[in-house]
Amino acid sequence: MSKAYLSYNSIVSSYGFDSLSAIEKIKREVSSLQVFEDKDILPDRFCASRISTDELEEAFDRLGPKEPYTKLEKMFILTLKNSISASGLELDDRVGLILSTTKGNIDVLQESGPFAKNRVYLSEMGRKIKDFLGFQNDAIVLSNACVSGILAIAVAKRLIAQGKFDHVFVAGGDLVTKFILSGFNAFQALSNEPCRPYCKTRSGINIGEVGASVLVTKDIAELNDTSVEVLGESSCNDANHISGPSRTGEGLYRSVISAMGQAQLSPLDIDFVSAHGTATPFNDEMEAIAFNRAGLQKVPLNSLKGYFGHTLGASGLLETIVGMHSLHQNTLYASKGFHEMGVSKSLNIIEKTKSASLKTFLKTASGFGGCNTAVVFRKVAS
Repeated sequence: MSKAYLSYNSIVSSYGFDSLSAIEKIKREVSSLQVFEDKDILPDRFCASRISTDELEEAFDRLGPKEPYTKLEKMFILTLKNSISASGLELDDRVGLILSTTKGNIDVLQESGPFAKNRVYLSEMGRKIKDFLGFQNDAIVLSNACVSGILAIAVAKRLIAQGKFDHVFVAGGDLVTKFILSGFNAFQALSNEPCRPYCKTRSGINIGEVGASVLVTKDIAELNDTSVEVLGESSCNDANHISGPSRTGEGLYRSVISAMGQAQLSPLDIDFVSAHGTATPFNDEMEAIAFNRAGLQKVPLNSLKGYFGHTLGASGLLETIVGMHSLHQNTLYASKGFHEMGVSKSLNIIEKTKSASLKTFLKTASGFGGCNTAVVFRKVAS
């Protein structure tokens, strides 16, 4: 079976429109979260990470668009353009495209503008992005709640193993919109201050918007100085509840055990865990139980939600890219916002950014409907 690697990557966020802009701020423990008062989106103030529409428009205009594109499409196209250009790959029929998102162009339904209502269909969004960038193959759009981003990497790896593609560009993106904020607000899950994953004083999530992309490839000639190998991946749906996580962490536990088994690694071989860590009482507690059941309670662990907020369908991909940079910089990034343990099981939360010798990491994500995904990565020597 052919191996799969992650290589060229790009992050379009409120930190800037490239990966290093985000990484440098994270290393300094600088959050992109801000408090907003925007009654067109939510009656009350809310805390989020939002990309400047003006700055996005300016960057996108440099690509010479011939027709209008939605904000999310612009984010997808910009991040993919960065990764494609860096790789130098020709987009022939051996190159695939996977897009991960939870709600896509949901804002089209809420705003008057130049777009037909069918632009909200994920397939239509995918077609617009594919055509702009010149992919020969249709975009595969993956929308499986908040595991979408990391699951897209696993799917890319499987498609390469099956011989469908030699390379797959994976991109994730979601927006801060009235639809999304009102939904989480209805759950009483939103915090109006920066989130604090796993902390005793945590009060809920923040939503963020980001576009992120990475090249998944079987070709070692396409590796760069942030490359990692996908050692093992697994997804499990525990079908617990439409929105509530399993109280035993069953789906996450099984995903982690299966991914580590495929990678032929034990908990002692994992250098850090990049966890989901939404800062809601139920999610963080579920993760603590699952990680303890899997024997990972002593492994350094962080959540990046304190930097970007929860970027929904992009989160797993975004946080994987940050993990790639973490491995190659031999740096453990702090779990921003954490002060005091607020879950019932022991976890080794990374409280301060620090240097460490790193070779492997585990990325996990959990989402509505009981879905869970875990992927193990190993650093490739540059």
